[in-house]
Amino acid sequence: MQSLLAILLAGGAGERLYPLTRRTAKPAVPFGSYYRIIDFTLSNCVNSGLRRIFCLTQYKSLELTRHIREGWDLFSGEMGEFIEVIPPMKRIHSDWYLGTADAVYQNIESIVVEKPDLVLILAADHIYKMDYREMVECHLRHGADVTIATIQVDPSEAPRFGVVDIDPATFRVRGFEEKPQHGRPVRSAFDPNMISASMGIYIFRTPVLLEALRADAADPDSEHDFGKNVLPALIGSHRVAAYDFRDLNRKCVRYWRDVGTIDAYYEANMDLVSVTPEFNLYDTDWPIRTRMPQAPPAKFVFAQGGRRMGVATDSIVAPGVIVSGGRVHHSILSPGVRVNSYCDIEDSILLHGVNVGRYSRIRRAIIDSGVQIPEGSVIGEDPSRDRAAGHHVTPSGVTVVSPAPELDA
Repeated sequence: MQSLLAILLAGGAGERLYPLTRRTAKPAVPFGSYYRIIDFTLSNCVNSGLRRIFCLTQYKSLELTRHIREGWDLFSGEMGEFIEVIPPMKRIHSDWYLGTADAVYQNIESIVVEKPDLVLILAADHIYKMDYREMVECHLRHGADVTIATIQVDPSEAPRFGVVDIDPATFRVRGFEEKPQHGRPVRSAFDPNMISASMGIYIFRTPVLLEALRADAADPDSEHDFGKNVLPALIGSHRVAAYDFRDLNRKCVRYWRDVGTIDAYYEANMDLVSVTPEFNLYDTDWPIRTRMPQAPPAKFVFAQGGRRMGVATDSIVAPGVIVSGGRVHHSILSPGVRVNSYCDIEDSILLHGVNVGRYSRIRRAIIDSGVQIPEGSVIGEDPSRDRAAGHHVTPSGVTVVSPAPELDA
C-alpha cells in the first residue's frame, strides 16, 4: 500500500450534530466512552496497512489536532510513514475549504509531492469497519480510473444518499444521483430489493484526480463537491467502478453509520450497550485505537443496599469514572464522570468530566463534556420543561445538556 495516499476529510462543522459540535469539530466528538468519531476511520486505515495519511481539518480543530498528535503517534517517518494534519493554508486561492473537492484541490501540491499511484478519499465522521485493501484490489481488477464504495440500503433511504447506477455485468457505474427526491431510485446491481448508496469513499488514479480537481476548480457554477460535481462529470468519460462494501463487523446486518444528527449519534451509542451490540468494539482482529486517558480505574462505592448503592448495569464505564452511591443503567459513562449519591441515570450518554449532583434523575439524555448537573436535577422526563431550561431536545425526545455559553469564550 506504499503507493497509496489516504486523505481524510475532517473539516466539517457538523451543524446537524449541534450542540455537541459547538466547541469542536464533528470528527472529534466523543463516541462510545473514550473514542472519538475519527478513530474508526483511522483504525480502518492502520488495520488496512495504510500509513501515509493527510487529515484535512478546518472547523474548531484544536481538540481534533491534539487528539491525533497524542493518540496516533505510531507512524515512522524513517519508514516513509506519516499522518499529517493540514488546516486550510490558502495556497491555491484566498478562501477556506469550499467543499469536499475544494479541500483536496487546495492541497494538490502536497499530493504531487508524495507521488502516489492511487489516492483514497475518506470521510472522517462515519462508524464502520472496512479493509480498504479489498477495495484497492477491486479497483485494480477492474482497471478503473475511479472506484466508489457503495452499501446496500432500503430504497426508502434514497433521499439521504448519493445513489449509484451500476452495470450488473461489469460493475461499471452508469450514473450517480445525489439524494434523489423523486421516489424512483435505481435498484442495486448486487440486490434488486435494495439500492446502492455511496459511502463517500473513493479511490482515484492520481492523474485522473488531479485533472478532475483542476476542471472542477475552473467551473464557476460548481459547488466543489465530489458527489454533486466531480463524480457525475467523470462517469461519461472515464471508467468508474463500484465496490460493494464487505463488513468486517461480522454481524447479521452490515454496520455503517453516519452519525450526522443527534438522534443518529444517540442510537449508534446505544447500540454499543446492547447485550448483543450491533457494533463489536471487542474484536481483537480489528482493534479500534484511540488516545487512552491517563486515569485510574473506574470505581463504584457504597453498597449498603436501598437507594444508596454505587452500581452500573448494561453500561460502558470508562477509566476515571466514580459512581458514588448512584444507580446507572443502559448508559455510557466517559472518562472522569462522577455520579453522586441517590442519582438515577438510565439510557443516557455522559461525556468527559460530567459531574451529576446528588438526587438527580436523568433519562434519554446526552450530557456534554464538562457539564456540572446541580443537585436534585430532573432531565429527560419532560421535554417542555427541558426546553424551558434552555436544553436542546431532538425530534425523538433526546435531551442534550451543554455547558453555559460563557464557557465557549
